[in-house]
Amino acid sequence: MTAPAPRPNEDSPRGLAFAITAYLLWGFLPVYMHAMGDIPPFEIIAHRVIWSVPVAGAVLIALGRTADLHAAIRNPKMLGMAAVTAVLITVNWSIYVWAIASGHTLDAALGYYINPLFSVFLGALLLGERLKPIQIAAIALAAAAVAILTIEAGHLPLVALGLTVSWGAYAFLKKSLPIGPNQGFFLEVALLLPVALGYLGWLEATGQSHLHGHGARDTLLLLGCGVITAAPLMIYANGAKLLRLSTIGILQYIAPTMIFLTAVFIFDEPFGQAQMIAFPMIWLALVIYTGSMVHQARGRAARA
Repeated sequence: MTAPAPRPNEDSPRGLAFAITAYLLWGFLPVYMHAMGDIPPFEIIAHRVIWSVPVAGAVLIALGRTADLHAAIRNPKMLGMAAVTAVLITVNWSIYVWAIASGHTLDAALGYYINPLFSVFLGALLLGERLKPIQIAAIALAAAAVAILTIEAGHLPLVALGLTVSWGAYAFLKKSLPIGPNQGFFLEVALLLPVALGYLGWLEATGQSHLHGHGARDTLLLLGCGVITAAPLMIYANGAKLLRLSTIGILQYIAPTMIFLTAVFIFDEPFGQAQMIAFPMIWLALVIYTGSMVHQARGRAARA
C-alpha cells in the first residue's frame, strides 16, 4: 500500500469547522456519561467499542472508502500503528468514564485544560514547531498550577495527567497515521472488538450485564454509546488531519471549559482553594498562548 502524500503543516477552514464541532460534542459528553453512573466503566467502554463498529463502518461505506481499509488490513506496519492508537484511546476512555462516575469530573476538566499545552510541547519536541519565550512561559505557568494541586492533595493529579498524556499521544500519532481518519478509527475499534465482545460475553454468562434486565434506560444509553463515541471522534480525526498540532492545542480548551462548568454547576463537585488558584493560572496560560498564536497569525497574514 502506498501511503498518501503528507499534507502541508498548515491550517484549513474545513479543519477548524470539524475540530470545533467535535470539541462541542465532547463538552456535552459528561452529562451522558453521568447518566450511566451505575454501570461499571469497563462495560461502558466495551459498548463504546462494539456499537462504534457499525457506525464507523456505515460512514466508510457511505463515503466509498472501504478499498483503503482493505489495503490497510494487509499492511502489518499500519496494523501495528493502529493497535497503538487503539490502546491509547482505550486508556483515555477508561480514565474519563471512571472520573465522571466517581465524582472527579473537575479532574477530567483539568486534564483537558492541560492537554492543549501538552500538545504544544509535543509539537515543539517532535514536529519542530518553534515556540517563542511567551509560549514557553504559558507552559511553565500550567506546570506550576499542577504543582499547586499536587502539593495541596499530597499526590500528583493522576486522573488529569493520565488524560493529558493518553490523549496528547493519541492526537500526535493519529496525525501521523498514514491512512484516512475514518478508516483509521474503524481499524482501531475493529482491533478492539474481539476483546470487547469477549468481556461482554463473560458479563452475560455471569449475569452482570446491564444491557438487559436493568431497565430500558440503561439499555438505550448503552446502545447509544456507538454514536456518542464515533461521531465526535471521527469528526475530530478529519479535523486533525487538516490542522497544525499547535492549533489543535488551542481549540482543545472548548471541551474542558464545558466540562468544568458541568462539574461545578451541574454535578456540584467541590471547588477548593487550591483549585481556585490553579484553574485561573491555567486559564491565564491559555490566554497567553492563544494571544501569541493570534499575533503570529496576523504577522504571517501581513507578510503575505
